[in-house]
Amino acid sequence: MSVHIDTSDRLHQEQASSLALTCPHCLVLAHVTPEAVPRFSDLSAARPKQIGIVFRCDACNAPIFLRFTVRNYGPARIELSSQFSEIERPKEKFSFTYLPEEVETMFREALVCYSHGAFNGFATMCRRTMQAVFAHSGESGRLRVFDELNEVRDMAQVDGASFASIKRVIFGTDADPPPGMPTLDDDQSGLLLEVMKDLLYQSYVRKGRLQQAMVVRRFFSDEADRNARAENGGARSLESSRIEG
Repeated sequence: MSVHIDTSDRLHQEQASSLALTCPHCLVLAHVTPEAVPRFSDLSAARPKQIGIVFRCDACNAPIFLRFTVRNYGPARIELSSQFSEIERPKEKFSFTYLPEEVETMFREALVCYSHGAFNGFATMCRRTMQAVFAHSGESGRLRVFDELNEVRDMAQVDGASFASIKRVIFGTDADPPPGMPTLDDDQSGLLLEVMKDLLYQSYVRKGRLQQAMVVRRFFSDEADRNARAENGGARSLESSRIEG
C-alpha cells in the first residue's frame, strides 16, 4: 500500500477507504480518517525518520495518533511506510473475577503497561504476576504452569527463541544473573500477553467458572428435590384425608 504526503500537505493512501483499527477509546473496529498531517515543508526541512499523524475514529470521533516511518524524501512527495505504530493501544480485556487479589493487581498493571507500549514494564509485571501465582498455589502450581506452558508451545507452534524469552519472563527471578529480564519487541510482547491470559485462565478462571456452575446446578437440583418432596407430601396428606372421610 502506497502512503505519501504531497506538497499540499495532503496524505494519500491507496487503501484509505479500508483503513480500520480497533479504537483505543470506544474499542470499536472502525474506519479512521486523517485529521492532522505534518506540513510538507516542515518535514522536508527537518527530515525526521519517523512522523506522527492524528486520525479521527469514525465511530466515536476521538483522536488516534499513529506513527509512521519515513521511507524517502522526494522533491514532490514524502514516502511513508505502509506499516504504522499505534501510540495508544486498546485496553486489553480479561475476566478478573476468580483471580486472587494480588494476582489481579499485578496483572492489571501489566495490561496497562502493554496498552501504553511499555513492553519492558509489561514483561516485568508479568513476572511479578506469576510470582504471585506461585506464592498462592505453591510448588504444585508452579509445576502445573510449567506443563501448561509447554502445551501452549506445542499448540501455538511458538519458535524456540520466543519461547525461551517467555519462559525466562515467567519462571525467572530477580536473583537471575544478567541479563535477568529479556527485552521483548512488539510481536514477542503480544505473544507473551496471549500466553499469560491462557495460563491465568487455566489456573483460576476455568476452575472458578466450573465450580460456580456446579454450585448453581447443585442448588437447582436440591430445589427440585425439595419441591418434589413437598408435592409428594401434599399428595399423601390429600389421600389420607380422603381415606378418613
